[in-house]
Amino acid sequence: MIQRLGKFLIATLAIIIAVVTLAPALWMLSASFMSAGEASTFPPKLLPSRMTFEHYFTLFTRLQLSRYLVNSLVLSVSVTAISLFFNSMAGYAFAKYRFAGRDRLFRFLVAEMVIPAQVTTLPLFLMLNKVGLINTYAGVIVAGMATIYGIFLVRQYALSIPDSFIEAARMDGASDFRIYWRVILPLCKPILITLAIFTFMGTWNDFLWPLIVMTDDSMYTLPVALANLTGEHVQDTELMMAGAVITILPVMIIFIALQKYYISGIMAAGLKE
Repeated sequence: MIQRLGKFLIATLAIIIAVVTLAPALWMLSASFMSAGEASTFPPKLLPSRMTFEHYFTLFTRLQLSRYLVNSLVLSVSVTAISLFFNSMAGYAFAKYRFAGRDRLFRFLVAEMVIPAQVTTLPLFLMLNKVGLINTYAGVIVAGMATIYGIFLVRQYALSIPDSFIEAARMDGASDFRIYWRVILPLCKPILITLAIFTFMGTWNDFLWPLIVMTDDSMYTLPVALANLTGEHVQDTELMMAGAVITILPVMIIFIALQKYYISGIMAAGLKE
């Protein structure tokens, strides 16, 4: 009886937490379909009295949100692809190659994870300014080409790959790059998908760095563009909610579609020494 009561209380608590967590997102979705001014009434309405798509049409026609959507998509896909390539190579090297100072260098990299990203923003901006990458897509991509966390994840997962696989490939005459491309990458698929989700979501939602690097309005990403729209349409709550829905929808779809790989990758990497 006590055991059943405990399970019931845990399930009830979990449901309450889920409802509280999802309530703002559900209201945001509902408000995006409300008529102008309806979301600002008191007490606030939970559902639109009349569903309308006018705010989405306004975003894509009058406010040209499609341009910023394409910018975010191009940058997110580019950063994800490039970072997967560099992070996987570095992680594989730290896991399976033996070179002087390997462990010491890896510990140094891991120690740098405690440094906030904001601390390195100014030095990175000055470096990119010297090479003429300010107000370019390359300036945004360079900042995410490789991350210590990505290298750490791949390295931890690659430690579980038996050395016999690599030795067998070398005996067959495979080069180092061919071993990496044909053997290591397929075996690291779960952690690479996990890292891809992290990287895509981080780049898609990034606000500070694109705001600093980009000076041309036409090159803005979705978060930056929506922040500017907030100043111009501060009273248009429904319009802002529609923009927020468009911003979070792609990453939610990707996360839900790849959720099983994400969980398995995190659990596998977390169990390695």
